[in-house]
Amino acid sequence: MHTVVATGIGVVAPNGASVEPFWASLLSGDASLDEATVLPQSGIIVSEVRDNAFLDRLPVKAAALDRSAQFAVVAAGEALAMANITKDTVDPTRVAVIIGNGAGGQVSMDAQFERLYRQGLSRLNPLTVAKSMVSSSASWVSIAYGLLGPTFVIASACASGTHAIGVAAGLVRAGIVDVAVAGGTEAPLAAGTIRAWDSMRILSPDACRPFTANRKGLILGEGCGMLVIESEAHARARGARSLATVAGFASCADAGDMFNPSCDGMARAMRGALADAGMSAADIGYINAHGTGTQANDVTETEAAKQVFGADSCPPMSAIKSVTGHGLGASGGIEAAATVLALSRGMLPPTANYDKADPACDLDYVPNVPRAARPRAAISNSFAFGGLNATLVLAAA
Repeated sequence: MHTVVATGIGVVAPNGASVEPFWASLLSGDASLDEATVLPQSGIIVSEVRDNAFLDRLPVKAAALDRSAQFAVVAAGEALAMANITKDTVDPTRVAVIIGNGAGGQVSMDAQFERLYRQGLSRLNPLTVAKSMVSSSASWVSIAYGLLGPTFVIASACASGTHAIGVAAGLVRAGIVDVAVAGGTEAPLAAGTIRAWDSMRILSPDACRPFTANRKGLILGEGCGMLVIESEAHARARGARSLATVAGFASCADAGDMFNPSCDGMARAMRGALADAGMSAADIGYINAHGTGTQANDVTETEAAKQVFGADSCPPMSAIKSVTGHGLGASGGIEAAATVLALSRGMLPPTANYDKADPACDLDYVPNVPRAARPRAAISNSFAFGGLNATLVLAAA
């Protein structure tokens, strides 16, 4: 079994369309929030990638891709460049592309529904099927960079990105592939999708405030986070720098309620990932929380952490959705990227907008200000609707 290391990171997020501005924004706590572009005068606040300059780095024709696939191709390109991998420097048949995507091409599908139902047009764009199918982001990353290994998408709602990285790490660990491009992407900010989320009454009217007494719900977001992972031996042979070790992964189901999270399920995922990594709770020095800013999730995740680590010995925990918004299937990829950066750069990103303590959420959430720290290892959590739980253990290089 091979040790798995991360050698590249790529990000397209509302708070930064590449790694460096993304990281700077996480540390400063500056979010990019505004009224949804597709719903002007609606009062619905979202976290949107508003600068389309990232498309200048797209190596294929933008019009052929849904927005979620555009994010994926650009972020994958940044991660591959950081890792110094091309189809000519490695065996492309041994490079996998595993991407988490919860909903597929929502923007493309919504645009065609507009043509069909509002404009009364009988013919739709002939690329509609190719752009809207959930697997298109993985296909386009494979096509754009000539990668010929196992290529597919995992859809598990808000846990999709974390599941994708965990499954990809398993392929590398088992020696099935040498390298994998893995993460999550999502572009759900279409009018119909936003209205659907708004109908659940879990969207915040102004900001995301995870773990605070004043939290009012989540902010819907979009974007992509990608890692390049490979076997340690393969990285060493290439002279590549390891940013972190993908040490453990576990996933489980609550088999309970579609919307109400289970403390026991969250705890089982964390314990399973620790066991897979061969670590104990004492080895973890940071938790990148799922931290949605909703009433139920934040209390449940707090209690699950206490189950695993003990009420008096929980490591610091922060929720970057306070800055990025909730990128749904992308969130696990974006948060894994942030966790690798935290380990490799010795800085814990804060939970922004932390203004009032909640007695039911009584842990150390790294409020508002980043914290210098060098943890041996960290956890990145994703807990999705449907009771789908996934946890990664990432260790310092």
